[in-house]
Amino acid sequence: MHWIIALLSATTVWAQNPFRSIEDAFPTPNDYRSASGAPGHKYWQQRADYHIRATLDPVTQRLSGAETITYHNLSPDPLSFLWIQLDQNIFDKHAQGYAGETQRLRESIPLDEIIKHQRRENYDGKLRILSVVDNNGAKLMYTEVGTMMRVDLTEAIAPGKKFVFSIKWEHKVNNHKIFGGRGGYEYFWQDDNYIFEMAQWFPRMAVYNDLHGWQTLQYLGRGEFTLSFGDYDVSLTVPEDYVVTATGELQNTDVLKSEWRTRLNTARQSAEPVYIITPEEAKENEKSRATGTKTWRFKAENVRDFAWAASRKFIWDAMNKNGVLCQSLYPKEGSPLWDRYSTKAVAHAVDFYSHYTGIKYPWPVAISVNGPVNGMEYPMICFNGPRPDADGFYSHGVRYALVSVVIHEVGHNFFPMIINSDERRWMWMDEGLNSFVQYLCEQEWERDYPSRRGPAEKLVPFMRDPTHRHAPIMTAPDQILKTGDLTYGKTAAGLNILRETVMGRELFDAAFKEYCRRWAFKHPYPADFFRTLKQVSGVDIDWFINGWFFGTDPVDLAIASVTEYTVSNFDPDAENAHLRSQPKRESISQKRNRADIPQTVSERDPNIETTPPPAVELSENERRRLLNARMRLSDEERAFLDAGKRLYEVEIKNIGGMVMPWILEFVFEDGTSTEIRIGAEIWRLDPKTAAKVFVFDKPVASLTLDPHFETPDIDRENNQIHAPFKRQRIIPRIGN
Repeated sequence: MHWIIALLSATTVWAQNPFRSIEDAFPTPNDYRSASGAPGHKYWQQRADYHIRATLDPVTQRLSGAETITYHNLSPDPLSFLWIQLDQNIFDKHAQGYAGETQRLRESIPLDEIIKHQRRENYDGKLRILSVVDNNGAKLMYTEVGTMMRVDLTEAIAPGKKFVFSIKWEHKVNNHKIFGGRGGYEYFWQDDNYIFEMAQWFPRMAVYNDLHGWQTLQYLGRGEFTLSFGDYDVSLTVPEDYVVTATGELQNTDVLKSEWRTRLNTARQSAEPVYIITPEEAKENEKSRATGTKTWRFKAENVRDFAWAASRKFIWDAMNKNGVLCQSLYPKEGSPLWDRYSTKAVAHAVDFYSHYTGIKYPWPVAISVNGPVNGMEYPMICFNGPRPDADGFYSHGVRYALVSVVIHEVGHNFFPMIINSDERRWMWMDEGLNSFVQYLCEQEWERDYPSRRGPAEKLVPFMRDPTHRHAPIMTAPDQILKTGDLTYGKTAAGLNILRETVMGRELFDAAFKEYCRRWAFKHPYPADFFRTLKQVSGVDIDWFINGWFFGTDPVDLAIASVTEYTVSNFDPDAENAHLRSQPKRESISQKRNRADIPQTVSERDPNIETTPPPAVELSENERRRLLNARMRLSDEERAFLDAGKRLYEVEIKNIGGMVMPWILEFVFEDGTSTEIRIGAEIWRLDPKTAAKVFVFDKPVASLTLDPHFETPDIDRENNQIHAPFKRQRIIPRIGN
């Protein structure tokens, strides 16, 4: 029985050891995913191609469509059914996402917020399936399960074969101001116009992969999308006076006015934004009320999704960056902010994300659209919200907000549109990695750019908040209390710490780029990311992964003590000088007679010296012993001792729980300083307390831990100590 208790105790201690192997938490490597973090030699993934025709009616705010999906079964498994994502069903009256929301009322609450509850209860934005048929027109049986739909097949799809089927559907388009969502419409009552931003607007194939089989997790609102790559051919029918922009390239440019086509060609060669639709033309378009329709056709290759936007109100500008047509579409309400910054921010993101990931932006266009959605991303197109005031004024904060959100959303083309992670399970793999590269790009935009996330010190308020312990980064997004701080902020700060403090830029950048290249247009999982970082860099970061991604402990290292040691050189005269230099210590009777010293033992300060004063002269025997010892020294030993070296024993305590490297700045009495870095391995034998000895030629005046704020230490009051330190004298032993 005792050995069982001992084993359990040892197991518990090991489970708490920050240096335990992280491989225990990862899937076993196999032919599909290798131990190095690279795709295995038998790696496979499915593919889905779409041919879609859809019609938008702005008067009724309804969208109807028909799509044909060609599903390629590249897995080794026969498939007897398919799963489809119906994300629009989040607007169903009985949707799990809405029913599961925690809601509270306050004594003072805006009237429109009160009415919003009733509107949501009565709103039915569910996607209506009109038919599901195979390529011969035969009906297929299907079952809707919330935001998912299972389609049963009469014959299994064999490995290496494809299956073609079609779906007809329709749904209302949600008013984003009232019902929220990733897309929707915005109504401008001043000129009776709309901006439609269409996202997750059609039935899409769910992912089938080697780790989880079919992805059947419900869309609850926060965990976004897991999708397969494919080619899209999409025809969008809208009122004749509407302008449409979308994922992919416009195929029938004759829908554009001739002058717009001319300007578009000019923009393809321009290093500065060029108006394709001018502000004056957009104002005239707002007044139009065409009765006919027009169909815009777009094609996109090897993308995982398709989104679009449509309005009469759009101003349109564009420029070339590295062969990519960078564009912005926005209403007059976005001017002059959007004219000045949006397209340039798109181009900046395309350029520097390519630099930091090692992947050239692969598509012909990159588009930023201003409308109701404040920030959302899709292949080649994103929706962004900041606008100036009605009079055109905007603050520095609003300007930075626009630049940041554009960089972030365009950056999502890399995470997860190219490096196609599972957003439904691992939000940090797209939002966190993207926020990290966003920070790097922001600093390239402008020196001392006021980035919200990235530097470790930005994370301190969150780490101080006890609620941050509710979940580790590895938690599924729909179970996270503070999504922004955890999945965006903590991930970005963690990668920045790895880059700047743990690995160094050269090693980290090489490993990060290798991960991006390995998993471009594939489906990586967390183990693939971490294994790649370790294998390429050669740095063991299991302790960091354990604590930062799987743990919730904050960072709080404290300088517990600094003790200064001087070393005897066995010279009697030097030892006498040392004794005379020591502060004169009072006897017990002298202390008791002082008014500032407590008179009772219980009141007495334990730090007050109570030992008798030392002798200030060596005895003749002591002098002889020292001289004999000095005669036995080698020349090297004598030179070392005569140099008057000072040894400092530094003890650091890990109060917070998360181990971190030591970054120590010693400032000497002459005003000079030196910085010493000790890896986190200093904690491997005792993660709570560790000590290190440092040797200097001159006395230390102060010591600072983490002087550059490289870690999110939640208590910096215990990160600095000044002389005088505790002092000790060492008389070393000679020989054995």
